[in-house]
Amino acid sequence: MTQALIEEATKKSGLIWVQGPTGPSRALWHVWHEGAAHVVGGPGEQPVADLGLADGATATVTVRSKDKGGRLVSWTATVGELPARGEAWTAAVAELKGKRLNAPDAERIEERWAAECRVLRLAPTGGAAAAAELPDGSLAAVPLPTPATTRHPMPAALPRLLRGRRKKR
Repeated sequence: MTQALIEEATKKSGLIWVQGPTGPSRALWHVWHEGAAHVVGGPGEQPVADLGLADGATATVTVRSKDKGGRLVSWTATVGELPARGEAWTAAVAELKGKRLNAPDAERIEERWAAECRVLRLAPTGGAAAAAELPDGSLAAVPLPTPATTRHPMPAALPRLLRGRRKKR
């Protein structure tokens, strides 16, 4: 029952939250393929380097509801890095390509992923906590630091400049 819950919830969710041995928990797009969630990360893709997702590491995956956005299930995964151009890598990349939205280089995405990115397989180990067993609190974290800034107040003269001078008739 647990494996079926993990598989169905993960298949239907567009994002999973992955907490590796180090770093923050991150929302990652994924594809469910051959009994595991597969993600791609690296330059131009998802940031997975700071999560400590090395081959053989353990990660916690939290799956959200696609319609309500709440937690459905959390499960423990064993991380495996698929070797580039291998049989498992090729099959996973074929599925991942279809889910990748707005790729800047869609025609050569496989070559870029093989050269610069990592394809990770997150296989369930059997441990799962259903929504009823999850903590009551929000588990909200402080937002990660970013160079993005908020908008400054509009200059006082801008409305006059946008309106322009009225034409005399």
